[in-house]
Amino acid sequence: MPAQSFRMGDANGDENRGDGETPVHEVRLERFSIDATSVTNDDFAGFTDATGYRTEAEVWGFSAVFHLAVAAPMQDLLGTPPDTPWWRGVKGADWRHPGGRNSGIHDLGDHPVVHVSWNDAAAYCAWAGRSLPTEAQWEAASRGGLDGARFPWGDDPHADLTVAAPTTQTRPGEPWMMNIWQGTFPIDNALEDGFLTTAPVRSFTPNAYGLWQTIGNVWEWCADWWHPGYYRASAFVDPRGPVQGQVRVMRGGSYLCHMSYCNRYRNSARSSNTPDSSMGNGGFRTVETRADDDSLQPGV
Repeated sequence: MPAQSFRMGDANGDENRGDGETPVHEVRLERFSIDATSVTNDDFAGFTDATGYRTEAEVWGFSAVFHLAVAAPMQDLLGTPPDTPWWRGVKGADWRHPGGRNSGIHDLGDHPVVHVSWNDAAAYCAWAGRSLPTEAQWEAASRGGLDGARFPWGDDPHADLTVAAPTTQTRPGEPWMMNIWQGTFPIDNALEDGFLTTAPVRSFTPNAYGLWQTIGNVWEWCADWWHPGYYRASAFVDPRGPVQGQVRVMRGGSYLCHMSYCNRYRNSARSSNTPDSSMGNGGFRTVETRADDDSLQPGV
């Protein structure tokens, strides 16, 4: 990513109340490198094979699975959150078994790893000599140099990109440009984009910086603690979020986003979760580690 100044935040009036996407404010970043894709199952397997690391979902023995993606016997279902009844707590769900004990990833090596907590992602980064992106780095990278745009390619969710794309691109479900929900959420997915859950990380078309699927597919953990009022006090140069907090920033939306309840599949959209939470639509990508960076380690 080139050194740049950009306007961070929602410039289109799309903000979800309480998410803290405003005020729009100028941010200056030095150049940095960021993964072109989310970390894949194959990538994460390399980490666990080398270290023996067990994710928090594996240690606890359960994780959150979307109800249409459950692949487990009835006795493994642990309950349903009252405010989000499309989720199921599933015993045995983890990154190797994304739907539960009757699922696997043998043919999903190029899909994003899911069921990884912030702590798990930070542990991977420590092993790889990388870091989680700051929220500002993530948004600058996702925007691809397009000031104020809703999406990595512009404002139209169905628009074609004008940038040249590698020959490896896939375009399932044209004219969709991202992996989100189509149909009646959460009971009927029309699959117009080609996917019920995750898509291979190099699906659709990359943005002008060469990044694939920063929006849709899976939520991506960022380094920062989250606070809805942070933008009012954000630093101009290299902002890194509040110095402490209860939840960490997540960016980009996922395959479950739908305008009827969650329009967070946008460049400026923000969400958050506790650092020990894992779910079937959450993953991450990494950036180069800076010499002064001592804040992105597990449990900090």
